[in-house]
Amino acid sequence: MDWEALSLSIWLSLLTVLLLIPAAVPLGRWLATTVWRGRSIIEALVVLPLVLPPTVIGFYLLAAMGPDSPVGQAWAALFGGGLVFTFEGILVASIIVNLPFAVQPAQRAFESVGADLRHAAASCGMSPWRTFRTVELPLAFPGILTGAVLTFAHTLGEFGVVLMVGGAIPGETKTLSLSIYDRVQAMDTVGAGQMAALLLAISLAAVALTFLLTGRHGRVRVGA
Repeated sequence: MDWEALSLSIWLSLLTVLLLIPAAVPLGRWLATTVWRGRSIIEALVVLPLVLPPTVIGFYLLAAMGPDSPVGQAWAALFGGGLVFTFEGILVASIIVNLPFAVQPAQRAFESVGADLRHAAASCGMSPWRTFRTVELPLAFPGILTGAVLTFAHTLGEFGVVLMVGGAIPGETKTLSLSIYDRVQAMDTVGAGQMAALLLAISLAAVALTFLLTGRHGRVRVGA
């Protein structure tokens, strides 16, 4: 078992969730409530990572974050090093690739709240921020939680984009999925099978926990 790759994968998944969900929630709400004509373009950009091959996404991220790119040069000026083939680079790539997994569940959750509840809260004198905090956010919580778990599980198993942007540097960018690939290439099917089974168990447990928590949340809300 490659424990170093496992810990790096879990750390990458947790950071991706912690950084992406706070941005996905307001974006999902905005997409659910806005009537702007260009909304479909934003929605298409959010969903794009689902339909593009990982090699295509990885290529464009390499071009966007490379040492000759404005992003790469700005990063080097601020931190004194490159962005590609680093943990920070695969973290940025992971956030971009997981956008649809975080934003879409949040968007659908806020769409289910309904404009009538927002209007009712406004007629009671509640400010938009208070309405969001005390009415919309609790009702949309199951969708937000689903997005967080999907993001975590997808990051654990991400392969193509991580390989292109980060390579497979042990202790830096070599995640568990890359370690499984290396074990298969080395004909170590036993080691690959053990790590694949662990990855499967973690993903299954995360999804099962989501169903448990969202179901309990729904029963509490109905009972209230």
